[in-house]
Amino acid sequence: MAKIDFDGPILEIDNLSISFFTRLREIPAVMDFSVTVQPGEAVGLVGESGCGKSTVALGVMQDLGRNGAIVGGSIKYKGRDLSQMSDEELRDLRGNEIAMIYQEPMASLNPAMKIGKQLMEVPMIHEGISEAEAYNRALEVVTDVKMPDPERILKSYPHQLSGGQQQRIVIAMALMSKPSLLILDEPTTALDVTVEAAVVQLVKDLGRKYGTSMLFISHNLGLVLETCDRICVMYSGEAVETGEIKDVFDKMRHPYTQALFRSIPLPGADKNARPLVAIPGNFPLPHERPDGCNFGPRCDYFQSGLCDAVDRIPMQDIDGDTRHRSRCARIDAIDWNAPPEAGNKTESTRPGDVVLKMDNLKKYYHVAANALFGSSGDMKVVKANETLSFEARESETLAIVGESGCGKSTFAKVLMGLETATDGDILLDNQAIGNTPIAERDTKTVANIQMVFQNPFDTLNPSMTVGRQIIRALEIFGIGDSDADRHERMLKLLDLVKLPREFSTRMPRQLSGGQKQRVGIARAFAGDARIVVADEPVSALDVSVQAAVTDLLMEIQREHKTTLLFISHDLSIVRYLSDRVMVMYLGHVVELGTTDQVFAPPYHPYTEALLSAVPIADTKIKKEHIVLEGDVPSAMNPPSGCPFQTRCRWKSQVEGGLCERDVPPIRTLDGGHQIKCHLPDDKLASMTPVIQVDAAE
Repeated sequence: MAKIDFDGPILEIDNLSISFFTRLREIPAVMDFSVTVQPGEAVGLVGESGCGKSTVALGVMQDLGRNGAIVGGSIKYKGRDLSQMSDEELRDLRGNEIAMIYQEPMASLNPAMKIGKQLMEVPMIHEGISEAEAYNRALEVVTDVKMPDPERILKSYPHQLSGGQQQRIVIAMALMSKPSLLILDEPTTALDVTVEAAVVQLVKDLGRKYGTSMLFISHNLGLVLETCDRICVMYSGEAVETGEIKDVFDKMRHPYTQALFRSIPLPGADKNARPLVAIPGNFPLPHERPDGCNFGPRCDYFQSGLCDAVDRIPMQDIDGDTRHRSRCARIDAIDWNAPPEAGNKTESTRPGDVVLKMDNLKKYYHVAANALFGSSGDMKVVKANETLSFEARESETLAIVGESGCGKSTFAKVLMGLETATDGDILLDNQAIGNTPIAERDTKTVANIQMVFQNPFDTLNPSMTVGRQIIRALEIFGIGDSDADRHERMLKLLDLVKLPREFSTRMPRQLSGGQKQRVGIARAFAGDARIVVADEPVSALDVSVQAAVTDLLMEIQREHKTTLLFISHDLSIVRYLSDRVMVMYLGHVVELGTTDQVFAPPYHPYTEALLSAVPIADTKIKKEHIVLEGDVPSAMNPPSGCPFQTRCRWKSQVEGGLCERDVPPIRTLDGGHQIKCHLPDDKLASMTPVIQVDAAE
């Protein structure tokens, strides 16, 4: 099918309403939604889970399933109403003119088909081109997405690629027919921050190269700032604010947009002096939306009789800004320049005695060299953790950061007793536990080290009530003299995590993601844990819920003097809540220091690249742009010398091939700041800040 030439907007969504029909009722998912995407423009669609972002994307693809239907308004692509097209016309359009990139790359790839064949299918089906021509185009696009050795990649199966490489192939597949419109639905959520930075840069470059318009769906405001020209903020099925990026970020004119920004940790936020402000209340269910403004019940500026009038509040233009609009009944009455109300200040906690000590911890695995075909043949050693040494004190938050495969979770497993150390030791209150598996640990040791997991959905038993799951933990830890005792303690634990006591009789399916994570935290603190390992505890949650959960962890820590080991790849949240930071790369600790030390030069070259990769939702921030080439090397086949030398931009500053030959020693700089690097002192001293606030703004 030939591409349609058109002068007007590529995509025009006008007063769109989409509903899903169940046996009980009609559920309105999107209402009165309008957005326009001009040629070559990237528009970001942001909001919390359940606000209707993905439903809009599926509406554009005309893929709402049997239960979904467009019940009002229109979606026009290059001037043509998509709902008026035949199935055959839509088939020609999808993949050829409009392409979509999904959140989970493996859901878009056929595991039994080589990458080259999957890519070549797209133009052969849509454009009828020859196999040779399709192969050349696949080679060109795989080169464009910066894959190493494109010819080998085309001969590979999806499982032979890393997550970041799989996502690049999905992007390549979407670009095979050079579409006019690219819809990206949270395309980087499952990726490491360094890979995310490379993929985002790639999408921007390819958008310019191919002149593609983009609808970028994300809950990450920093990512939208770096990727898009315009933004549309959604709340509960409606667009509440839309405009140019700079207008919306710097001159927001809707209370929800303002509340979103107050709940994310921008530079300058401080857990004690300037804590985040979580959005009060909960997101309304689609069939329980209030009259008037959907955000009304959670809004600081709510006015009865106006904000809850029966009629829906319309979008209105904002004077002085092009295409900046907001859906707020009190837009002229609110002082938008008033300083935000600060959260409740708290006293900073003083770290106490050393609770946990790691001493030259090593964890190696022995695996078959060809792990795919069993254990016959040569064995290889995977060095998951290599000489980890650090201390953690009472009431302290130690953040552990690094990409997937750096050894963060392996270290957590050894600490929990799910694995035993190969060498070195772990001391809990001066008692060695590194070689004691969990089955052989006494009840007190098990209760003292607890974990809050990344995905709250997978960690609760779906057939057990919330109260029963907490009581079960109390029984295992031997806490309470009777059932009545344990029941009372369970209710107090619900109070601790700020959940209503009536939730004790609810099943997990009746809870939101944030509420499930709170149950997980209550269970972790059931035995008065000394150490809580929080493994990416907020990455699966919406930004507004993240603020509430991190605030809750801090509050419990202050009350119980808990040591918190916070595993994360989100350096914004690490900067906000950690006292010290440990940076890991390929099993090694490459940098360790206070948060201020790690976030200011001199950096380890890997830390520098990590900081550069973090998307920050602030137009005043200027960052040095460092994109790491290549993926994290395999722990089964690590590089010689420094583990980071294959991706390091400073390597040429070190003479005599030292980086390729020797593992660097740990150097202790001023204030106990540790860096594992061969760079000479004068080079380290010459490093400049990666993140700067632009004083000119």
